[in-house]
Amino acid sequence: MTTWTENEVNETLGKLFKQAATNIEFRKLCLSDPGAAIKQVSGKEIPSGLKIKFVENEGADRTLVLPDLLTEDLSDEDLDNVAGGSNCMNGNCKFCTGY
Repeated sequence: MTTWTENEVNETLGKLFKQAATNIEFRKLCLSDPGAAIKQVSGKEIPSGLKIKFVENEGADRTLVLPDLLTEDLSDEDLDNVAGGSNCMNGNCKFCTGY
């Protein structure tokens, strides 16, 4: 399994976004085969089981992933411990990128 450091993720995304902003064919590759686009700029495979999807910037939409459904009752204290938050609005934090 391929592992990535946070620095590698940030560097790869920077290269990918820069190329996607200037190269229409690469942009199409990002949309149709994200793994191949990432490998093209990084030389590395994405970790198996990781699903990545790029979308066109069509305004103020933001996709947020819900947490796993908890099947047991949690105490108020447990809920407080898992109810963290993020004020990131630029998509570059660990919360938004998943890394």
